[in-house]
Amino acid sequence: MQSISRPQKMPVIVKPNSFLAWIGRGGLILLALLIAYILLRNLIEKPLFFVTNIINGLQLGFVYALIALGYTMVYGIVKLINFAHGDVFMVGAFTSFFAIDRFKLHEWPLRAFPTINPVLGIALGTITTILLSMVVCVLLAVTIERVAYKPLRDAPRIAALITAIGVSFFLEYFGLLDFVFSARFIPYPRPFEVTTWYIADGIHLTQPGEPIPENAIVISNILIIIVILTLGILLFLQYLVRRTKIGIAMRATSFDKPTARLMGINVDSVISFTFAIGAAFAGLGGVLYAIAYPSIKTLMGVYPGLKAFISAVLGGIGSIPGAFVGALIMGQAEALTASYISTPMRDAVAFTILIIVLLVRPTGIFGEPEKEKA
Repeated sequence: MQSISRPQKMPVIVKPNSFLAWIGRGGLILLALLIAYILLRNLIEKPLFFVTNIINGLQLGFVYALIALGYTMVYGIVKLINFAHGDVFMVGAFTSFFAIDRFKLHEWPLRAFPTINPVLGIALGTITTILLSMVVCVLLAVTIERVAYKPLRDAPRIAALITAIGVSFFLEYFGLLDFVFSARFIPYPRPFEVTTWYIADGIHLTQPGEPIPENAIVISNILIIIVILTLGILLFLQYLVRRTKIGIAMRATSFDKPTARLMGINVDSVISFTFAIGAAFAGLGGVLYAIAYPSIKTLMGVYPGLKAFISAVLGGIGSIPGAFVGALIMGQAEALTASYISTPMRDAVAFTILIIVLLVRPTGIFGEPEKEKA
């Protein structure tokens, strides 16, 4: 006897209200014109002050980029927003703090080789401190992935998302204990001296105690280090994903996990590697952030982590260049808002950007809408 299956109903596609979409786009255009007018007016009235804020925004944006890369890589592979990523960033900063303050790790080349050039010795010591922080963050992230996320790999996404929030809260409030990191602000001892240059009628090295002219643009060696390291990380990551065997495995796993397994790819190892490399970048970002803004606390990863997540969404989560561009935009938005509006408003502007992006272009700048299979 032939059985006749009940016909399935076709999914109803609801088109967005064109009138509301038009209002949203119009409001976004008006907001963009208002921002452009404010920036242009300030650029004309106080050009040097404007350029200084742009430089500050670049420094912040490059640090956000290091965190955002971890968000976008993990989401691209396992479709998970790892909200504990900002707390891994915090652990990287505290690891470098203990290495510098308690163990004087940044001075080991000078102690081991007294005749070494002081600049080279400090550079080697700083690199060692950064590598230690990155290793600790890698171990932490891989442990979190294996213990908290791997058992939920086939569970609904909401379960993994709630677990990520729970892990984040655990790291934050465990760190608040007095015998761990404590709840107070801790001054961060920089592993090297800050050198600044100012541009007035030329480029001048700032001498100790020398007043900097008002109409001058100030650049520090911290900014140069952050920019060089972040660009190097971005180029390395692009090469890793596009040219190496593990990068091909990552892209295959992101595209189709079951098929990747059939092709002999160890999907679990690829996911662990993705968490590890994202955590290494977060550890580097934590050290650079602490050096640039030398005061750390246990909850220091909350807002940078959220803003890096917004950067990844703005650029197109899952896109490496998108995370980088989104982070630069976020850094500029925060720096200019703090300078021209008010400091508390910078957080409000960041979340306003998230809302606008989700309303107007949910896929972000570089993101592409997912194509449904027929």
